[in-house]
Amino acid sequence: MVGLTGFGSALISIPLATHFVPLKFALALFALVDLCTAASVGFENPKKAVRAEWQRLVPAILIGTVVGATLLVNLPRQAGFLLLGLFVVSYSIYALATRPGQRTIARGWAWLAGIGGGITSTVFGAGGPPYVIYLSQRGMTKEEFRATMGLTTLSSISLRVVAFFATGLLLDPEVWLTALFAAPAGLLGVFVARKVYLRVSRDLLMRVIAVLLLVSGSSLIVRAF
Repeated sequence: MVGLTGFGSALISIPLATHFVPLKFALALFALVDLCTAASVGFENPKKAVRAEWQRLVPAILIGTVVGATLLVNLPRQAGFLLLGLFVVSYSIYALATRPGQRTIARGWAWLAGIGGGITSTVFGAGGPPYVIYLSQRGMTKEEFRATMGLTTLSSISLRVVAFFATGLLLDPEVWLTALFAAPAGLLGVFVARKVYLRVSRDLLMRVIAVLLLVSGSSLIVRAF
């Protein structure tokens, strides 16, 4: 998914992974995997990125990451499942309900998107939705949107990795060992996605993914109860 849109792999991978490993292990693991895939996309075509938008988002992302790290340390396990499920389901409903348009929102919304994305990136491993909601309504071309999302996602994940070091989540050797096997698979997915990106309608693909997210998020809500 990140290879197609510049964001979103964690929305699928983390909900699925939490059925097999603890949530905090999954968050730490995919922070490393996502850093590799985000770097691949973020540095793919940086000249197309709208740097002014990226520069507006990064300070807000930093604030949101600090808030999110504080929440993560104190979040009970079942509450984490419930909130992650609600977050994924909410985004899937948003993605299914909206249609592409030409509406442009004010640049001031970057602060809300950045803080919200920093929080959800750290707590749920998925900062993309707030960023994409903002950037998709800033009048960019398809190429500008993907490149700007790539840089924004890379910045967000980099800050998340720093936060996970600070909270101790990335001090587990098993996380790093697992990442050695998972990261190449993620990079392979990005390679394949680049080929698909040129051939498939992004809007159709995003709606198919939204349905999968709805099922995945609903299963986490059921599990929480």
